[in-house]
Amino acid sequence: MKKLYVVLALFSLLILGACSKQADNQNKVLKVGIEASYPPYEFIQDGKLSGFDVDIIEELSKRANFKIEFVNMSYDALIPALMGKKIDLIISSMGITPQRTQNVDFSISYFKDKNVYLKHKDSDFLQKDDLKSKNICVLLGSIQENAAKQILNAKVVANESMLNCFLSLDAKKTDAVVTDKASAMNFLKQYPNINTFYEEDDGSEGFGIAFRKNEFKDLIFKVNQYLEEMKKDGTLEKFLVKYNLKD
Repeated sequence: MKKLYVVLALFSLLILGACSKQADNQNKVLKVGIEASYPPYEFIQDGKLSGFDVDIIEELSKRANFKIEFVNMSYDALIPALMGKKIDLIISSMGITPQRTQNVDFSISYFKDKNVYLKHKDSDFLQKDDLKSKNICVLLGSIQENAAKQILNAKVVANESMLNCFLSLDAKKTDAVVTDKASAMNFLKQYPNINTFYEEDDGSEGFGIAFRKNEFKDLIFKVNQYLEEMKKDGTLEKFLVKYNLKD
C-alpha cells in the first residue's frame, strides 16, 4: 500500500509540474520584432502601432493564447535580434527565402507580393536593365536589396527607412527605388512625381512569421493551424480589404 501511495504522489507531482509549465508558457510575453515605418504592413498612426501584420499577430495571439509585446527596430536588425534572443519572433512583411531559413524558422506564408521599380516622372526608364550604373535606393536587409544588386554596375544605397528612399527619389538625389508593390502604392499617394515602371516576382515564398531556430516548434504548429483557419473563415480576407491589399 505504501508503494501505491508513493506512485500516486509522484504521478500527482508530474501532473502539477506539467500544468505549471503550461501555465508558464501561456503567461510568458513573447517579444515581437517589427519595423514600424512600412505602411500598409506596419506603421504608427496617432501614436498607435497599426497595419496588416499587426492585426494578424494580434489575432493569432488571441486564438493561440499567447501574449505579445512589440519591439520596434530597423529592418536589418530584426534577424540578428531574433538570433540573439532579444526578441522571440518577427512579423514585418518578411519574405520566406532559402537564405533566411538557414537562420530562422518560418510559419506558412500569409501573403505574397511583388517587387516594384519606381522612378521620378522626369526619367525615361522603361525596363529593369535601364538601371545599369544608376543609383538605386532600397530598404536595408530587404529582398529588394538583393534584387537591386543583381543589376549590372548599379550603385545600391541601402537605407534603414523606405521613407528616406522616396524623399531622395522625389528630390532626384537617386535614380530609382525598389520596394514591394503594396508599400509602393501607399507611398505613391503622397508623391505624385514618382511613378512605377517595372514589376516582377520577389522570388520568395511569400511573407511568413519568423521564429528563433528550433525553439518554437509547438507554437509554429499552432500558428500555422490558425493561419489556415483565418484564411478559411474570412478573417485574413477582412484584413486584406482593410489595408487595400486585394488585387
